Amino acid sequence: MMAVLMNQDKTKMLLSDLKVASDFWSRTKGLLGTKALATDQGLLIHQCNSIHTFFMKYSIDCIFVNKDMQVKAIKKDVKPGRFTLPIWGASSVIEVKAGLADQLQISEGDHLYVGT
Repeated sequence: MMAVLMNQDKTKMLLSDLKVASDFWSRTKGLLGTKALATDQGLLIHQCNSIHTFFMKYSIDCIFVNKDMQVKAIKKDVKPGRFTLPIWGASSVIEVKAGLADQLQISEGDHLYVGT
């Protein structure tokens, strides 16, 4: 599924090409096998409060959100071969190009919105 990501608090478009991983296989695969993410691309992984970057070729920013899409934590520049500890209260994660969380001015507490 393809969608867009908006910041409700700042009334701002964040990503125009958001893929959604909601089934077991797409959540398991994540970004594995991709070479890079463009500035307008990201991946929303449902039912996920921790990630790993084993076998990836590039760094990412991870935006952890709760069930209401409120940003609980942002892990910046997660390099290949690493993992994040579980984020308490997070139910999903949005993976984007490293540096993009700062560029888009996403902050903890922001309310995000996924639309089509």
